[in-house]
Amino acid sequence: MGFLEGKTFEEMQSDVMCFHAVVYNIMIIGEAANMLTKDFRLEHPEVPWRDIIDMRNVLVHGYYTVSPRFIWETYTNDLVYLKEQVEICIREMQEGNADQ
Repeated sequence: MGFLEGKTFEEMQSDVMCFHAVVYNIMIIGEAANMLTKDFRLEHPEVPWRDIIDMRNVLVHGYYTVSPRFIWETYTNDLVYLKEQVEICIREMQEGNADQ
């Protein structure tokens, strides 16, 4: 998500379009996690699927309660880890397909 690349918290907070773009993309991540099969999520317990899905629900249904600081912390602290975990899952799936 390059919307915040090189930006500070203050810049994100003051740029309404950027802030909403980041929120929207976090919602998409949560929706995608929700679309994964239960078996897949159980096979990858290292990823906090429930937290991701719950965050999507908060953003969709309680967007007016979400603070810019919460979004910033999610972006700076959680998305790097999530990206790493998803890349591992993708590699495992690709290796599994190569074996078939």
